[in-house]
Amino acid sequence: MQKNSFVELILNKLNLVNQEWADIIFHNLTKLEVLKLLNCRIYTLEGSLTRDFKYLKTLYLSIKNVYNVLYRFTEPLSSLRHLVLETLQMFCSCDNNWLINWSKQFRQVEVIMYDVPLDELKCLSGDGIDTPNFVKYAEANCSTQVDFILFATTALGVLLFMLVVLPHNLVGSNLLPLYHITLGWLSEAMRSNGTGRYDYDAFVSYNFQLGKDIVENITDSLYRSRHTLCLVSRHYLRSNWCSLEMKLATARLQVEQRDILLLVFLEEIPPRLLSAHHSLARLVKTRTYLDWTQDLGQHQAFWDRLWSKLKSFNA
Repeated sequence: MQKNSFVELILNKLNLVNQEWADIIFHNLTKLEVLKLLNCRIYTLEGSLTRDFKYLKTLYLSIKNVYNVLYRFTEPLSSLRHLVLETLQMFCSCDNNWLINWSKQFRQVEVIMYDVPLDELKCLSGDGIDTPNFVKYAEANCSTQVDFILFATTALGVLLFMLVVLPHNLVGSNLLPLYHITLGWLSEAMRSNGTGRYDYDAFVSYNFQLGKDIVENITDSLYRSRHTLCLVSRHYLRSNWCSLEMKLATARLQVEQRDILLLVFLEEIPPRLLSAHHSLARLVKTRTYLDWTQDLGQHQAFWDRLWSKLKSFNA
C-alpha cells in the first residue's frame, strides 16, 4: 500500500468517541508534519493513534471533552517539537500523571497550554463532580513509583527463590538424613544414657519392622548398634538405598562426634568413582578403612584386623 503524502492535516469537529476505527484514520501518514485536531472529541489518546507519525513536528489539540493522555501516545513522536494543548480537560487518573514531568523536563518538545497553566490545571474525579487541582492530586495519589514497586517485588521474589533453591541444591540431599539422625539421637538420649542401650555391636544387616518407614527403620537400626560397618563395592555405589545408608551413618557421625563408622572395601574402586560420592571420599581421606582381600591366606589376618578395630572402638 502506498503511503499517504500529507504534510499538514487539519480535522475540525470530528467525533472519535467510541469509534473502533478511530486509530485507523491516522495510519500510514508517515510524511505528516503538522496535525491539528480542532473542536474534536476523543476519549483516550494512545500510541495506536500516532504509531506512523515519525516525522510529525507540530501537534495541536483542542479536545472538547474530558479525556486521558497515555504515555504511549508520545513514544512514536520522535520528531515532535511543538505540542499545543487548548482547553485541556483530563480525568483524575495516575495514567495522566506522566504529562506533568514530561512537559517540564522533556526539553526537546515545547509544550504550550492555553487557558490555564499546568500548575493550575484541574481534573475531573471519578464521581464526575469534583474538579481538584491535577498536580496536587498526582502528588497525593501517584507519588509511589509503580516501576520501583515491580522491581522491589521481583527482586524479593527472586531472592526468596534463591534462598530456597540454593540451600536445597547445596545440602538438600543431606538435610533428610541429618533430620532423621538428630531425631534418633534425641530419642536415644532421652531413653537411656547407659552403655546397655545397644542391641548389636555393629550394624551390618537389619530386621525391619513391617509398616514402618524405611528411613526410620534404618535410623533405628543404626542407633540399636554400637557401631556401623559399611561394606563398600561398586554395586553399593550405584544403589540409592545404600547411598542413603551412608548419608545416615555419616550424619550420625557428625551428630555424635564419636568414631562409630568402619569402612570395608570389598573390591578395588577407582578414585573417579569415589569422587562422585563426596561424603565417602572425605571419609577415605580422613579415616582408617579395611580392604577385603581375595587371597585366602590373608582372610584370617583381615578378620583379626576387623576385630581389633571393633575392640578399639569399644575401648
